[in-house]
Amino acid sequence: MFEVFLKEVKELLRDRKTLFFVIALPIVIFPILFALLGFLASKTTFEAEQKVHTYYLANAEHSSEFAQMLFYHKSFKPYEGDEQFDSIDALKAAVKAGKIDVGIEIPKQQDKQLNVTPEQAVWHVVFNDAQSINFVYKRLEKLINKYAAGIRSATLEALGATKAHHSAILKPITITKVDTADKRENYGEKLGALIPYMLIPLVLMGASYPAIDLGAGEKERGTLETLLLTPVTRTQLVLGKFLTILTSSIACALVTVSSMAIWISIAGGIGVLDTIKDAFSSVSITDFMLIFALLLPVAVMLSSLVLAISIYARSFKEAQNYMGPLSMLVFVPIVVSVMPNMSLNTTTAWIPITNVSLAIKEIIKGTVDYSAVMMIFVASALLAGALLMFCIRWFSKESVLFR
Repeated sequence: MFEVFLKEVKELLRDRKTLFFVIALPIVIFPILFALLGFLASKTTFEAEQKVHTYYLANAEHSSEFAQMLFYHKSFKPYEGDEQFDSIDALKAAVKAGKIDVGIEIPKQQDKQLNVTPEQAVWHVVFNDAQSINFVYKRLEKLINKYAAGIRSATLEALGATKAHHSAILKPITITKVDTADKRENYGEKLGALIPYMLIPLVLMGASYPAIDLGAGEKERGTLETLLLTPVTRTQLVLGKFLTILTSSIACALVTVSSMAIWISIAGGIGVLDTIKDAFSSVSITDFMLIFALLLPVAVMLSSLVLAISIYARSFKEAQNYMGPLSMLVFVPIVVSVMPNMSLNTTTAWIPITNVSLAIKEIIKGTVDYSAVMMIFVASALLAGALLMFCIRWFSKESVLFR
């Protein structure tokens, strides 16, 4: 068995394509992609923040004070054309035509409402909200609220309330949130659910590429028959291939986690990703080892599955076609783990992959129930053993090997 394992590892190390996906991709490509996405997102956000929006204020004469506030705001400039847009429909058409970025309609009775009537004015802000990053409404809302605060204050003074009592009148009760969760639990709830999305698919990816080569690739090259003629039992042969795939799977996950930790440390040292660094600062080495231990039976499951699929496939291409649906199926239990009200308990501890995803999140949060973790180990180990036995039996069938 170990002779087969060493032979397959040597061939695996000579395969540049597999090495790229297992080692080079996690170390180099993922950080570059994340950095590129972060750069593009920050660049787009910066450009959106710096943009000066063209506005048209309908019925501006009924609120000259607000018109002045808007005119001198650094993020807005008035429409300089000759057309008049004095209705909501006209403002909509102007926004759609690109003549203005935003239109504001002030009700004609606005000047009569100051300080004397309890009626509530309705202002209409017309803009295109389909853009992914758009600060125009938030800026206008903030400006209008500031203007409304002035109206409120003047109205209260006209009714005889002093400025000292304005806060108590407008908001008689304030709420202060007292959170019993510590920083680790808060960050862990938000970020802990994302870790399985990265680790488990990577375990599958690390197993898929060598499995395709060691099963369907052997068939396509015609070397499987030669291996079957060697003085090695089929059980030893399949276990040697399985250990190679398992090693690759675990190595891919380890390299990715190590790479992520290094890049987070570097980014945190220069003031970037401080939140993520704070979230993982309280996670101990023991916690990381426990996460790794939970991934081991998952790696055994997925390695057994991909090897069985690869052995069944007639060609390299057919095996690749089978791996696509498998990847989608693996995501389903991970998605289940992030659904509302899903928590680690005696029931969910027996659901494959979902149990590991929930346990990883609880470990990051620092609220893991170790009795539930033991149940997960038992459930995962039983399923992993069953799948490995199935793979061994599958490899013994002539109808599978030579179909």
